[in-house]
Amino acid sequence: MNINRQYLNPLVEQRADPWVYKHTDGYYYYTASVPEYDRIEVRRAMSIEGLTAAQPIVAWRKYETGPLSANIWAPEIHYIDSKWYIYFAAARTTETQDGLFDHRMYALENESANPLEGTWVEKGQVKTAWESFALDGTTFQHKGVLYYVWAQKDLMIKGNSNLYISAMSNPWTLTGPQTMISTPEYPWEIIGFSVNEGTAVLKRNGRIFISFSGSATDFNYCMGLLSADEDSNLLDAASWTKLPEPVFQTSVENGQFGPGHNSFTINEAGEDVMIYHARNYKDIIGDPLYDPNRHTRAQVFHWNEDGTPNFGVPVKDSRS
Repeated sequence: MNINRQYLNPLVEQRADPWVYKHTDGYYYYTASVPEYDRIEVRRAMSIEGLTAAQPIVAWRKYETGPLSANIWAPEIHYIDSKWYIYFAAARTTETQDGLFDHRMYALENESANPLEGTWVEKGQVKTAWESFALDGTTFQHKGVLYYVWAQKDLMIKGNSNLYISAMSNPWTLTGPQTMISTPEYPWEIIGFSVNEGTAVLKRNGRIFISFSGSATDFNYCMGLLSADEDSNLLDAASWTKLPEPVFQTSVENGQFGPGHNSFTINEAGEDVMIYHARNYKDIIGDPLYDPNRHTRAQVFHWNEDGTPNFGVPVKDSRS
């Protein structure tokens, strides 16, 4: 096994918020935000490198008006109980009067063995305990329970979004208590915006790890890490511990700025791989959300002696 394997990065250009899932059929399935924020694409390949040239299909397009008509963000593809699901966020307007977006979270379902085929059916909004800005839903299963983790604005808490967890009664319905497990509190989480978002789950070494991203989507964007004992009550906020420092952040030396909004997979050699986006320049003209050059990147990561993941630093671009 080559533990120093490096990928040709960027893996996919102009695709932010990347999600890669390796299925039992051997394919890697990939989706991400497109610069136009108007559709959801899915592609697949038999290797991580193969995703670069894989042809995407359009699984779903936004509506012209209504709740699903603007800013289609951060789709994720999951396989649950023999069906495919895509979770994503969508808004009805570009911005509301107070300058905030009005995103809500939604789910699509596909019964085909190959999600590039068949029909994606809208299962509706993934409704939380209250209505407010909400996005970046992800799921994981643990001890027979399907959990949902997401980011949402609490109107009673200063800041843009906190992280929450809930059990699910089916892949589009939350049930029982909805627990806040993180709020932006450290200096690296509140630059530009007070943000916790973009979660991804790792289960290893007797623990559940949740990575997330914080701060504005410019060069300040970075990743943090939560963890809980696998035998703890995951719906109890006290079960979760947040590291006080970021675990993955801008590397000026390597020309990588604002890395984050990641997912995890395993490559053909059995190595752990983090898929994330970053830019290769610092200065952005205008709102960074509308700068299209957050490119998807892939990077092998390792583990510390204490059983925690070690993501290192974002590597230099290797693709001309």
